[in-house]
Amino acid sequence: MITWLKYHKDLVWVLFFSLFFIIMDGLLISREFYYLNLIPLVLLVIMIAVYSIDKLLLLIVFCTPLSIKLSYLAPTLDIDAHLPTEPLMLALLVIALLKYFHGQSVDKSFLRHPVSIAIYINLAWLLITSVTSTMPIVSFKFLLARIWFLVAFYFIISGFFSSLTNVRRFLWIYIIPLILVIGIILYKLSGYGFFNQKAAHFVVRPFFNDHTSYGAILAFILPVTAGLLITQSGLRGWLRLILAAILGIFIVAVVFSYCRAAWVSIAGATVILVIILFRIRFSVMVAIGLLLAFTLYSYRSEIILKLQQNRQDSSRQLSEHVKSISNVATDASNLERLNRWSCALRMFKERPVFGWGPGTYMFKYSPFQIARERTIISTDFADLGNAHSEYIGPLAESGIFGSLSFLAIVITVIITGFRVYRETRDYNKRVLGVTILVGLLTYMIHGVMNNFLDTDKASVLFWGFLSILVVFDIQNRKERVSKISAIQE
Repeated sequence: MITWLKYHKDLVWVLFFSLFFIIMDGLLISREFYYLNLIPLVLLVIMIAVYSIDKLLLLIVFCTPLSIKLSYLAPTLDIDAHLPTEPLMLALLVIALLKYFHGQSVDKSFLRHPVSIAIYINLAWLLITSVTSTMPIVSFKFLLARIWFLVAFYFIISGFFSSLTNVRRFLWIYIIPLILVIGIILYKLSGYGFFNQKAAHFVVRPFFNDHTSYGAILAFILPVTAGLLITQSGLRGWLRLILAAILGIFIVAVVFSYCRAAWVSIAGATVILVIILFRIRFSVMVAIGLLLAFTLYSYRSEIILKLQQNRQDSSRQLSEHVKSISNVATDASNLERLNRWSCALRMFKERPVFGWGPGTYMFKYSPFQIARERTIISTDFADLGNAHSEYIGPLAESGIFGSLSFLAIVITVIITGFRVYRETRDYNKRVLGVTILVGLLTYMIHGVMNNFLDTDKASVLFWGFLSILVVFDIQNRKERVSKISAIQE
């Protein structure tokens, strides 16, 4: 017996601690304390992260569409987070830093890419404005969340995207649970009648805060779903039918999201897609843009008068709901958005350089509201969202450089996406590249009217899609260099 224990002491320790855990867990459960059950799950996650960080990344991707805010589960708590994704990302950040100090790092060409440089500048300014923030704790929490989103789904995952198969895997691992969420939401909506615009606002919970964030994600992923269908030409007939059915599900979900911003973003991105496919020259686009801007400015009075005459509010009738997009006279949603933008601009005028601090808008904008601009849905309690714009919000929170540094990310990504489409020779990669760019464009257009980059569902897609385009761009550059070297030899 002693000899057996000597040669199996590791097994003995495992059995001892397992028995100890079972006894302790049983005692705590009898006292209605259940949190000790999380320890095996935490240990499993740590083991996955240490031995295969890619699998942990994919686990987070899979959980993202299914994630629920802590405030839904425990409304009385003062802290909030998306579960289980944000704790997993925080753990991933710590493990990634440990691996980095032990010699693992990201490809240097990726770190030096213009998109990466634009991200560094934006992060540096967010750090500075967090230090000068009127609410430093809020701002540093915002900055930490941005960092763990970036570390996980821009930097670390870039190595995973070196294979086109892995890019498809990433997309499907996000799409499959999202289909489940869509099914639940459509089922709940059917109980109120599909053409019930008011019900569309709350049936998306607890997976989404409201129908606008739901619509933004659907618009984000819809072009990529079409790209996956196009590039899977080698599949059997019934599998292609399944893919077509999935695309149809997304189209139906977008329609019944009743999210007007999502509809506008898809329409705008489609126009840009046509420009890309027909290779319309940049000079022609600039000329058309200048002509359009001049026309709008020349007829600004007539346009404003026409908009003010539109009294069509949000409606369960799709045609009327579409018409309400331009109603800035009586539609409460549109008017509240204008109210939030006006507050952001007033906040910017008061603190134009450093702003009020990242993440602080919702706590600080209330005193900047004007009585005549308030609506029936206005609030003074920081409980109904933020500035409703990815471009105007940073003006208030991080000043002029906060907004310009985010615009720099947007512009460098669009340039990269156009270059990827123009230079990629592999058909499947080219199609996926352009549909990923179009997906990003839907969010960039949607970002004029809403902002969701503080949520896991939008951030995983946004930073992940940026990473894919940068990887494709670097691969194209390396292929070009190798061809030139071969010719010279």
